[in-house]
Formats: sequence, structure tokens, C-alpha cells
Amino acid sequence: MAGMALCEPRHLYNILNQQRRVPRLAEPNYLCLLDARTQREYDESHIITARRIEQSPTGEYLVPDSEELGCVRYCVVYDCETSSLDCCDYEEEEKEKGTCDPCQSRPHFVISLDAEEGTAVQYARSLEQFTRHPVLVLRGGYKHFSACYHFLRTQKILWMPQELDNFQPYPVEILSAKLYMGNFKQACDQQIQKDLKIKAQVNISEQPATLFAEGSKYLHISVPDSLEADLFSTFATICHFIDAQLDRGAVLVFSSLGISRSSTVTMAYLMHSCQFSLKRAWDYVLKCKMNMRPHRGFVKQLSDWETQIYGTTITDVSEPNY
Repeated sequence: MAGMALCEPRHLYNILNQQRRVPRLAEPNYLCLLDARTQREYDESHIITARRIEQSPTGEYLVPDSEELGCVRYCVVYDCETSSLDCCDYEEEEKEKGTCDPCQSRPHFVISLDAEEGTAVQYARSLEQFTRHPVLVLRGGYKHFSACYHFLRTQKILWMPQELDNFQPYPVEILSAKLYMGNFKQACDQQIQKDLKIKAQVNISEQPATLFAEGSKYLHISVPDSLEADLFSTFATICHFIDAQLDRGAVLVFSSLGISRSSTVTMAYLMHSCQFSLKRAWDYVLKCKMNMRPHRGFVKQLSDWETQIYGTTITDVSEPNY
């Protein structure tokens, strides 16, 4: 069996906002998001694209199409506010891999004793035998997720393929409610800036962008996405700017497509301010944005940055992963 694991709200947020040529939510085998709350609660509001778990007349939970579950990359179940799993060492595994948020203090949730508590865990156990990957149970449930990401709530039940193709993803979240990474289009979207409370931007594209929030700060590093481009000389300036702005609100780092230059700068910041090695920063950002890919010139500059910070090279960038 694939097992179960807790899914942090930030992780589900990033799963929902992945994008290739089109949003990944449009891919049929990408995400199966299941709501284990009551029909009334589901009808009031739920997370976008979530389906409510069906029950038989005798009250037993019905399993969705087993073939669908066998192909899906992410199967996520949530109820009202589940905050733990029995016999689950997922959190420890995340710490070992270095992919947990280094700047996030763990929220403490009060476990209620009503009938709804633990529904997601119970249902997830019934799905384990059908999935290739661990069934994810949302930490804090709908209550916590909707408090953090109110703009991803909806009453919409049916999503047509064209609607999913046209879904506008948000920037991925690097540090919870603090640091985001996105593309130029997202940086120019007033609603996104409002929803994420963006107070500063770091623009690593050659085009200027527009800030909508009054008093927002803006750093523009005009660098082409080419092998000869130099980002290394700007790393210190960018890191100090981000550090200075995080006390005021959220910061958005972006480039044209949000794949190469922005991910390079984001990793440089994590190495500088969170004491990450290049490998740990790479794994961390890759989990946040699955198609991030700095080109080889920027990888070499990140390796030089690691050497400058730690006095030695820790990560072997000749490995195929880089």
C-alpha cells in the first residue's frame, strides 16, 4: 500500500497552482481532491475542484473509480480540521529531506471530539490500496486552509475542461505568507497582489512591472535569460532587499516565465537567509514549483554563491539533477 501522509496547507496551495503550458489542474491524472465534510458544509463552500465524498445509504464511504486513483499523481482528502495522523512519520521525513518550511512555526490545532473529527484519516485509509502515491490528508483541514487561502474557496461543483484550461494560477508559495515566486503575468495582476498581500516585488525580467499596493517597494534587476547573464553579482543586493521587506509584508520574486531566473534568485535567498545548501534549496524550490529549471550558467553561479557563503563547495552540480 502507498500509505498516508499529512499535507501542509502550503503544499496543497502549490499543488493547485502548478502550471506548464496550461494549468496542471486541467490534466486528468494530476489531482483528486476529496472533501469529507457534510453535504451542508460542502455546499456552503469548498476548495476549488474538490469533490464531496459520496456515502452509501448505510453510511459507508464510497471509493471513487479505482482505476482513476491508480493513475492520479496527488490524492488529497480533507475534513474540517484534522491535524495529525496516527503512526505517521511524514513530518520527520520532510525535515530529513529539507523540504519543510524553515520559517514556519507549526500551528497547534485543538482536536474536537465531534463526529466529523478524523473523517479524512478514516477515508484516506480506505484509499491507500488503490493509489501509487501516499494519500495526503490536509493538515488543519478546510478550516485552516480556507483561513490562509480564502480566495481558493468556491461553491462551484462542476468544472468544464475549458474552465480548467483557463484557470489562472497564483504564484507558488516559498515561505508561508511571506515569499512567493511567479511569472510576469502574475506580477501584473492586481487581484493576485491584493489576495497575497504583496508589499514588495523583485523583478528579474527585462520588462518593468506595475505595483498596485500603496507604499510598495520594487527592485528591478534587468537580466536576460542567457548563459552569459550575470546574476551572481546581484545576489547580495536581492537577499538584503528581501530580508528588509519581509517585516512589512509578502514579497513576490518573478521573471518572465517564473522558471529560470526567479528560481535562481529564490534559491540564492534560501541559501543566504535560511542556511540552505544548494542541494537543499534546489529540492525545496522544486517541491514548490515542479517545473523550475535554472539554466546551466545560473547553476554555476549558485554553486559559486554556495562556496562564498560556506567557504567550500557542498553540492556537486555535475550530477544530472542539476
